[in-house]
Amino acid sequence: MPLRFSRRLFLLQLLGLTLAGCQSTPTFEGTLTIGVINYSGSEEIINQYAKFNRYLGEKTKAYIQLEPVFNENNAIERLQARAWSLVFAPPGLAAIAIARYQYVPLFPLLGVSNLRSILVVRKDNPIQDLKQLQSQIVALGQPGSATGYYLPLYNLYGLTLAEVLFAPTPKTVLEFVTQGKATAGAVSIAEFNQAGRQTDLRTLHTDPHYVPSGVVLIGPNIERNRQEYIRQVMSEFPSVLAEEIGYIPNGKVPDYRYMITVVERVKLIASQLQNKPARLF
Repeated sequence: MPLRFSRRLFLLQLLGLTLAGCQSTPTFEGTLTIGVINYSGSEEIINQYAKFNRYLGEKTKAYIQLEPVFNENNAIERLQARAWSLVFAPPGLAAIAIARYQYVPLFPLLGVSNLRSILVVRKDNPIQDLKQLQSQIVALGQPGSATGYYLPLYNLYGLTLAEVLFAPTPKTVLEFVTQGKATAGAVSIAEFNQAGRQTDLRTLHTDPHYVPSGVVLIGPNIERNRQEYIRQVMSEFPSVLAEEIGYIPNGKVPDYRYMITVVERVKLIASQLQNKPARLF
């Protein structure tokens, strides 16, 4: 009798371990689509994500599809359609995804921390403060950009601008100002330092608030247990390889409350921009 009891206990334990193993590894069907902004349009990004895509596909048994888009405006369309399973999102885009489309932050992105938004003008321009941009032409980034769109609009509120030029990339914003097509343009300090050293531009205004780092987001269409499994899989991806695609597996997700507040406050202004792009405020 004790021998039978022992065998039965052993079989029950074995069955329990098998079931637990099945529950801890959710099965995936179909495709996991990864969204990322690729300003340059270079195909190098495919090679950059190759190891991660292969790793994620092996762990989830899903087909991994990388979907780069050219700028934030294109990205918002994909978020609205909830077409992306995972998103490597810069700050402004992340705030929109979290606040409006129920995406969940998983990990912080690498890159420049404590981003700040600036407005730049040509060095030979005598303008010294924001009020002098009244009736001037200003170049902004695409909706979804924290430093090129939301924060500068927040700072310019109350002014009447002659026109707003929407640039597809930060580089184009700087080109508009350098070429005299716009009096001022909005970019981040990092973007200005990267490209601005080769131009005749200077900083007119620096926003006092730091912008949180971007984050990796997971889509609302993925079930909760699968979300947690993907989080676990991504946290176990070697940190050296994770750096290649720009996220920190053991990093703390930044606080997005202020950024979300700015996005929501600018929502009305953004509506005016879409309807009357030449006469803003």
